[in-house]
Amino acid sequence: MFILGNFIGSIGFILGVILNILKWLVIIRALISWVNPDPLNPVVQFLRRATDPILIPIRNRMPVTGGFDLSPLVALLIILFLDIFLVNTIYAVANSLGATIYFR
Repeated sequence: MFILGNFIGSIGFILGVILNILKWLVIIRALISWVNPDPLNPVVQFLRRATDPILIPIRNRMPVTGGFDLSPLVALLIILFLDIFLVNTIYAVANSLGATIYFR
């Protein structure tokens, strides 16, 4: 059973890394949006392609807040919730199956 536990723990670790990368991409996109960057810049295009699938659905469901875009804040809260709740739950399941978690 410890092999299954190690496998599940590895999935939790990879999910945590993906959520961490996504968190930083959203933060960088929010910071860059303050300086009105060139939309043809490859870095700006990458950030938009990477974060739009998350931010656009949140932006469409949020009420108008007088010109302030609060969707990055909501996205960060969702990412942090998933990191704390989901990843820790996966680690707990892996631990109950006999895995020894050396990371986190």
